[in-house]
Amino acid sequence: MAHSAEAQRRADEALALCKEVLAEHPLIVVSNRGPVEYQSIPTGGAPQPRRRSGTVTTALNALLATTDFSWVASAMGEGDRRMAEQANGPSIKPAIPNCHINIRFVITPRRAYHKFYNIFCNPLLWFLQHYMWSSPYTPNIDASVYDAWDTGYVVVNQSFADGVVAQAKELSGSPLVMLHDYHLYLVPEMVRSRLPGALLHYLVHIPWPTPHLWQLLPAHMRNAIFRGLAACDVVGFQSSMDAHNFLECCRWALPDVEVDFAHNTVRQGTHTTLVRSYPLTIDMEEIRQIADSPWAVEHERRLAPICTEKTIVRVDRAEPNKNVVRGFRAYQLMLERHPELHGKVKFLAFLVPSRTHIKQYERYLQEIDEVVRDINKTLGKPDWQPIYVSYENNYVQALAGLRLADALLVNPVNDGANLVAKEGPVVNTKRMVLILSEGSAAYDQLSESALGVSPADIEGTSQALYKAVTMPQDERDRRFNTLLAKIEQEDSSWWLQTQFEEIRSLLPSKKPVQH
Repeated sequence: MAHSAEAQRRADEALALCKEVLAEHPLIVVSNRGPVEYQSIPTGGAPQPRRRSGTVTTALNALLATTDFSWVASAMGEGDRRMAEQANGPSIKPAIPNCHINIRFVITPRRAYHKFYNIFCNPLLWFLQHYMWSSPYTPNIDASVYDAWDTGYVVVNQSFADGVVAQAKELSGSPLVMLHDYHLYLVPEMVRSRLPGALLHYLVHIPWPTPHLWQLLPAHMRNAIFRGLAACDVVGFQSSMDAHNFLECCRWALPDVEVDFAHNTVRQGTHTTLVRSYPLTIDMEEIRQIADSPWAVEHERRLAPICTEKTIVRVDRAEPNKNVVRGFRAYQLMLERHPELHGKVKFLAFLVPSRTHIKQYERYLQEIDEVVRDINKTLGKPDWQPIYVSYENNYVQALAGLRLADALLVNPVNDGANLVAKEGPVVNTKRMVLILSEGSAAYDQLSESALGVSPADIEGTSQALYKAVTMPQDERDRRFNTLLAKIEQEDSSWWLQTQFEEIRSLLPSKKPVQH
């Protein structure tokens, strides 16, 4: 109860700070995918709103439940489009419990959105920012990419900027505009020219690579991206390395800006951008409620007989940057060196097939399947298979698996916050050991209590897995207690408060008086 009271105190404090800032600057959140979708009714009735889950929505749960603000997002489906067309411009207030937002849907031509999302954002930007290109061979930026930039990415970003400006006109006072992720890099500069008094805050959810990677993009594209973010008052990244890389990009590509690495700022004329790291976090109370639900308990009952003396777990989308194959190879190496562990250790992998329309993802899923079959065939016995894999999008089952884990492997090549590294310890009942890649943005926060590994280091990961399943209880307890304390301390209240304290420092009335 003591921790619960302390957590509530910090939540109340964070919410009070948010409301203090928003009293002067009404909030507009901007993201490609919004917190609400409208589902069309087959009988032809009015589309019905449904709350979406998602990283941004979860992180802003406290505000969604208590605060009136606006959200600008793409009309993703027919129901969204119908509601937006019926509203004819003004924002919509969804009839959903604990949801106080007004939502403005951005409608873009389907062809433009396809180019924006399926040609530029996902196959190009996502791969580049996750260091996934093999630069001697890919990407190949041809006329179709130029077209996707001009008539897709730029067009959709302009539509979002128009939506933000239109929404701001419905509000009183200069807004605080909080933008999210890699889809909308051009929006801040477009908004800045039309709303010069707005506070612009941007949070990038995925890694930010070095200039050497960005130089794969044509100069006019990458420079527009850098200038878009440099138009903000605050730009947040998932790790300190990502923030540093952005500063390096601005110094390299934008000759008219002044970059200050000591204070993490970018200055252009009289405008200064603060560059910070705000690693995403989790709603611990919500996750624990799901993990304690009857559905999760039933999954846990079903999974428990699959486990052995020690259980290693991973929960991931089946994507190349998640590094699943190397993780399995490291486990195989451990079993080959330590036959005494045969029958005593089990690897449970909960993998969600992702972006299977992209060839690289389809091939990687096939490679995962081949590696699992090989390890189970080579090392397995009639009464023990080394690896159990579930290929489905079942979050409740994954949480049940995390409860049973003696060790959790999170070993991406390069990735964002990797929230499973935080979800696992919060629901776990075995005082798990976390094996965490240095390529994860979560490594900044959790390295003190995790076993750190280099993402390409199969040998080192194998050793870490062995250490995790043979670790003495006193060391397990020490590491787990430190890990859980860090996650609980830097929770969603901390995440909100850290950002809003930075924003408050920019308000004219809050700046120190100069004598």
